[in-house]
Amino acid sequence: MIHSKLLYNHEIRSSSELILSPGQVGLLNGWGVFSTIKVVDGVLFAFARHWARMRRDAEVMRVLFPWTPEELEESLLRLVEANQAWNSTLRVTICRNRGTMWAGPVPATEIDLFAFTAERSDWGRAVRLGVVPNARYAASRFAGTKVMSWAMNLIWYEEAHAAGLDEVILLNERGEVSELTSANLFAEFGSQMRTPPLKSSGCLPGITRELLLEQIRVEGVEVVESVLTLDDLAAADGLFISSSTRDLLPVESIEGLSINHGDEMRQRLLVGYRAYQSSYVASAARRARRPA
Repeated sequence: MIHSKLLYNHEIRSSSELILSPGQVGLLNGWGVFSTIKVVDGVLFAFARHWARMRRDAEVMRVLFPWTPEELEESLLRLVEANQAWNSTLRVTICRNRGTMWAGPVPATEIDLFAFTAERSDWGRAVRLGVVPNARYAASRFAGTKVMSWAMNLIWYEEAHAAGLDEVILLNERGEVSELTSANLFAEFGSQMRTPPLKSSGCLPGITRELLLEQIRVEGVEVVESVLTLDDLAAADGLFISSSTRDLLPVESIEGLSINHGDEMRQRLLVGYRAYQSSYVASAARRARRPA
């Protein structure tokens, strides 16, 4: 459940207020981009990376994205302050307002910015996964773009829960592992952690995935991109998923596969990840201000 205040075009409003219109093209067509950000002690963790991904996705989707990182971060931090959501999850969306014959009377702006905060979810200690074939088309020009049109992911996620699972692995048109509905996947082979490559798998460039590849350095652990198949997952020493809200969670089972449960490399990466997060938060230039 979202908190009582939301951000709408840089203004703090009530979450119960009727603001948006059916005539906004983005609402009818899922035409817009978004990101989900972890708030830690009033800091938007890895915000510059979220901003860069949204800007990149907005360019692909022909959605206006006019803010500097500082401008957008300041607005989002005011929302954190308004909801006193010092440790929470924040969703920010940029919605396109015009573009088809079905556009209606909407504000004069080309886009609308809206953001919400909510309590963090308890994802449990491990995940049970299903498999969905042909769920990602890696050759698409829109592959890897995080867009408002999210219904298919939600359906797969809902069906997973109905089947007693937590999430599903989405395969691309070649039967290769791409991602989950809202997380990336890693497989352990000795001291090497492998995750599907952006350019060929069709997966989203998750921020936690990006940090593990580019920023987190743990002695004796190498994190690389590599094509993965279901046979590779069965042969791996261990598996885990990553996302901004889940951090690094081990995989307990995959429907139809027998998997191994080695966990040493994940645990070592998790220590490094948490150390990086703590350092980031401690040195952050901007943070939500708690009341005196």
